[in-house]
Amino acid sequence: MARKARSFFTNRRYLILPLGWISLVVALAITAPWLPLPNPTEMDFAHPESHPSFAHWFGTDLDGRDIFARAIYGARVSLIVSLGAPLIGLIAGTLLGLIASYCSGWIRTIILACLDAMLAFPSLVFALGLTVVLGPSVQNVTLALGIMSIPAFARIARSHALPLLGQEFVLAARTAGASNAYILFREILPNMVMPLLTYVLTIMSVMIVAEGSLSFLGVGVPPPTPSWGGMIAEGREALERVPHASLIPAVILFLTVLSLNLIGDALRQEKFGHSGGLS
Repeated sequence: MARKARSFFTNRRYLILPLGWISLVVALAITAPWLPLPNPTEMDFAHPESHPSFAHWFGTDLDGRDIFARAIYGARVSLIVSLGAPLIGLIAGTLLGLIASYCSGWIRTIILACLDAMLAFPSLVFALGLTVVLGPSVQNVTLALGIMSIPAFARIARSHALPLLGQEFVLAARTAGASNAYILFREILPNMVMPLLTYVLTIMSVMIVAEGSLSFLGVGVPPPTPSWGGMIAEGREALERVPHASLIPAVILFLTVLSLNLIGDALRQEKFGHSGGLS
């Protein structure tokens, strides 16, 4: 296992930077309360719209709040949403996908019809409407985006479960009198865990962008709680005077999403046996 992992990273040295960036973001987000940072919501009216300096590494925003501190605390929001929302989609979507692949008749018809209806509805509009109804908060944004991701996980789970139904180990379990629940969760599910976990990385980057979009539209994480999308929205009012107020959180969001996509692509290539890629 260690040799395989070492070979994986040796053939993909370009992953050093994405892994390093994600590790840095996670470490700063976790240790933020113990770091010597200014209060991310405290306004310094004596130094509003200041440019990057030793006192304020990333400068201050329109209200004099330290952008560096707000970016780090905003990472906490992005990590909560990007981990919580896929977890909801993974659990609910996998369960629905397994049932739709194993059962027949009206049960499968209803599940597939509901999933198709959810996929037909614009995802961001659905999350936007649900967040407006529930109210803006980190928990409600996570729930809305998690529900939005259920159809994708369900389709992936079903597509991986269908070929497994005809495998010998499944037929042997059915012949031995195993229950449907045993076959689903003890025989089929363990053989599709890795594709689902690999997809989680991709959906995490989507969730970060979606949370940023909701916060940008003003229905995401309510102020004064910092979030990357909210920071971008607040800074757009003075792009000519203080472009860094929007550009810095935008660059941080871009690098985080890019890093997650690169890592996810590498894992998918490894899963399906591709040895190419950037090296």
